[in-house]
Amino acid sequence: MNRRHAIHAGAAAGLSLWLAGCATATRERAAGSFSGRLALRIETEPVQAFSAGFDLIGDAATGSLTLSSPLGQTLAVIRWSPVQAELQRGEERTRRGTLDELTTELAGTALPVTALFDWLAGRTTAAAGWRVDLSRHAEGRLSAERTEPAPRAELRLILAP
Repeated sequence: MNRRHAIHAGAAAGLSLWLAGCATATRERAAGSFSGRLALRIETEPVQAFSAGFDLIGDAATGSLTLSSPLGQTLAVIRWSPVQAELQRGEERTRRGTLDELTTELAGTALPVTALFDWLAGRTTAAAGWRVDLSRHAEGRLSAERTEPAPRAELRLILAP
């Protein structure tokens, strides 16, 4: 795997954790504060799949997402504000002007940040190209699937009690 492919895979993994498929859903603790497990699968060639624990704080405008291993080691931190978005993995930092720009670079398309906060709160909000399933939200679980634009992606979240 060349360095460029490794960076792309790492970035996608970071985003995957943020949106995560096969995650553990958490109940909203405080306004804009969620924790649990997430899994993200992006159908690229080769397929990229990632799962991790997550702590999500803030809102669509300003916040942070910390991804961690099953043993609690911090894997990545994504921070965003109205003027900048940053992915930090160890000593490596990737900065872009907006969260949409950062997620597009990492996952090939902008991720539905505004809708994600609503989904976690149990509100069905439309997001272009995404379909969310909140049928198990009361159990702390949600899943979302992106069909357009390619590549297809699947995100699963399980919220911590």
